[in-house]
Amino acid sequence: MPGVLGCWAVATAAFASFAVPLCPTGSYAPLSTLVAPTVGLLSNTTAAEGVPRSVAEGARYVDGSNVLRLPSGRWKYLPAGGKESAVVAADHPPAVRQIAQSRAWLASGRVPGRSPAQRAAAGRALLAMRALLRPNGAVAAAWSPGWNYSWPRDSSFASAAFAHTGHDAEAYRILRYSAATQRKDGTWEARTKLDATGPPDGRWWQLDANGWVPWATWQWYRTAPPATRRARLTTLYPMIRKAADRAVASLRADGLPPASPDYWELMTTTTNIGTAAPLLAGLNASADLARESNRPGDAARWARAARRLSSGISARFAPLGYQRTVDGRHGRDSAVTFMAPPFNAAPAGLPGALDATYRALLLPNGGLTPGNDSTAPWGANAWTPSTALFALAWAATGDTAKAGPVLDWVLAKRNSLGELPEKVDKEGRAASVAPLAWTGSIAVLALVALDGTALPTPPLRP
Repeated sequence: MPGVLGCWAVATAAFASFAVPLCPTGSYAPLSTLVAPTVGLLSNTTAAEGVPRSVAEGARYVDGSNVLRLPSGRWKYLPAGGKESAVVAADHPPAVRQIAQSRAWLASGRVPGRSPAQRAAAGRALLAMRALLRPNGAVAAAWSPGWNYSWPRDSSFASAAFAHTGHDAEAYRILRYSAATQRKDGTWEARTKLDATGPPDGRWWQLDANGWVPWATWQWYRTAPPATRRARLTTLYPMIRKAADRAVASLRADGLPPASPDYWELMTTTTNIGTAAPLLAGLNASADLARESNRPGDAARWARAARRLSSGISARFAPLGYQRTVDGRHGRDSAVTFMAPPFNAAPAGLPGALDATYRALLLPNGGLTPGNDSTAPWGANAWTPSTALFALAWAATGDTAKAGPVLDWVLAKRNSLGELPEKVDKEGRAASVAPLAWTGSIAVLALVALDGTALPTPPLRP
């Protein structure tokens, strides 16, 4: 997950599991050296500025905008074309114009939610995602040191959320950035600098991006205007081909990919579900996009690989309840949700695995830890992405009775500015950075599903 894991991996010795350094360059900054995390964000859509806790105290956003109303009654905002904020009188005309533009952007799409509170949370999340989106298509995970980089996974979720709320231009811009930053071998760095000049350090690349990016492209395609989507898919298709072919080449004789750092950004010594499940979604998505592009050879090749991978997951992970690793030695994992819609058609035993995993990861504060591997450095904090993923999985499979309360918990943990934080501490308070693009994207997708709009899932063809 962005920013906070440091340089540790889970290694398995003959008789025990333990944590070992993962980063070959040693270039991570210790958490103690990071500046205080942001709790909000000012934006003029081309630049952004984090809001520290000291400024946020007693302040509120002007409704439908990233303009901050200070306790004094004055406004703080990022002027158009500027890179530094200004404090102005309330109703300052340029700030009023920026507010109107933000509201018009929200109104141009869809703000999901079945209640005013849910719609307010969705609107805030969409504005935060828009603020974190750079003009070149990079999506900052958050606006604090250690987080202000672009992760393919977070970006893919943001693209899907924009697509399903009617913001086609933003969704497609993100995909174009993914195409521009794809490595020659078809993979992606774990994260890149926001100017697309490359990775900020020697963090190991992650194979799961080869699933997330094609999945996001398929989600965009399903929602894009029919008159232009095929031509724009042609631009993205070389990226899809390289990603899918690399995914196919990675599969072993048992149908599974090799060990790779997962969304925890920790290496495992055996295959993890956090890599296998996204690759399955990506291969199914790629095969369907190939059909749409009249590429039957690609479609057949990627569909065969998807069936092999699906069989491998069924044979090796399903008997374990889709635990974190195929050796069953690293416990339950919130990545079990990646086997559910809108990523993959839920296999027969998945509902029970979702329930068992949720119970195993539930903390006293009402949220979830990402996993219960005793070697992982999670502590007592709940993580909002992991918790929200269960709301999305249940909402996308029609189990609103389970999805609703989980999502309500996540939305109730927004900070005083209404931003979704990365973590919730043991006392139930928002912690770490806010807003977090990944949590906002998952929450928006879950709200879309709870509104009664079925989120599409890439098909596994027989």
